[in-house]
Amino acid sequence: MSKRIYVGNLPWSITKARLEELFSSFGEMEDALVIANKYTGRSRGFGFVTFKSDADAGKAIKETDKKEVEGRKIIVKEALPLREKEEEQNKEEAGEEKAERVPEEVEKASGEKPKKKPRKRKAKEESQ
Repeated sequence: MSKRIYVGNLPWSITKARLEELFSSFGEMEDALVIANKYTGRSRGFGFVTFKSDADAGKAIKETDKKEVEGRKIIVKEALPLREKEEEQNKEEAGEEKAERVPEEVEKASGEKPKKKPRKRKAKEESQ
């Protein structure tokens, strides 16, 4: 099964070819991708490499994390699917798991009345 790794803190000058060159020695790769600004085409400083083997990806992570590339220490770790990444960031920001909001239907079933928002009153215009 293939495994995708995240490569961060890349120099702005990095290209797909250079990224492939950096990671090709660790095993057979399926894909290398440098995320670029859609208007300028310049690297946004991160990318992804997909290896065919989990072992090759693990080896690449161990040997290249915090390695200096063109004057910058790159960050290399296992890529998370977007949803898992967002959940992980939310937990880090909150310091703990956030409490879920109780839907109105559940509040009604419990017998408690949901609080209503106060209405905004429109100012009446006096016509002459």
